This record gives sequence, C-alpha cells and structure tokens, in this order.
Amino acid sequence: MKQKPKIIALTGASATGKSNLAVKIAQKYNGEIISADSRYVYKYIDIASAKPTIEERQGIKHHLIDICEVTETYSVEVDVIVLR
Repeated sequence: MKQKPKIIALTGASATGKSNLAVKIAQKYNGEIISADSRYVYKYIDIASAKPTIEERQGIKHHLIDICEVTETYSVEVDVIVLR
C-alpha cells in the first residue's frame, strides 16, 4: 500500500513567522509548501502581501504563489479533516 503524505498546517495571524517556520519544517522533513494566502496567488503584489522572497524560500518548492495576474479572479475551496 502506498504511504499517504503527511500534512502539517500552520495557521495564525499575519506577521507571526509562519512562512519562516514552514521553510524550516520543509527543510527538516524534505517537504514542499502549499501557500493558502489569498494574496500570494497574485503576481506583482509582493510588498503589500509580505510574500516570501526567493531568498526567504531557501530553495524549498512553494506552490500557489504568483500564479495569477491581478486582473484575474481566483477561488479555492478547502475541506479540512481533523483526526484525533
């Protein structure tokens, strides 16, 4: 049976260090980062969104960053299941 990937979700207020922590965790566990920030998907709004720079990403693959023009509409639905 194929092993399912493990997922870690980091949530919290803006400017609390989530992106930096995500990079450290991804480095430790050989992972990738899927951004869920509603502004990160748009190109050219780097400063207003505090989007991590290429240097801050430290070679870790990031998904859903800079994929849309600011004139485009983007929407996503997420189902979260918490197992206890």
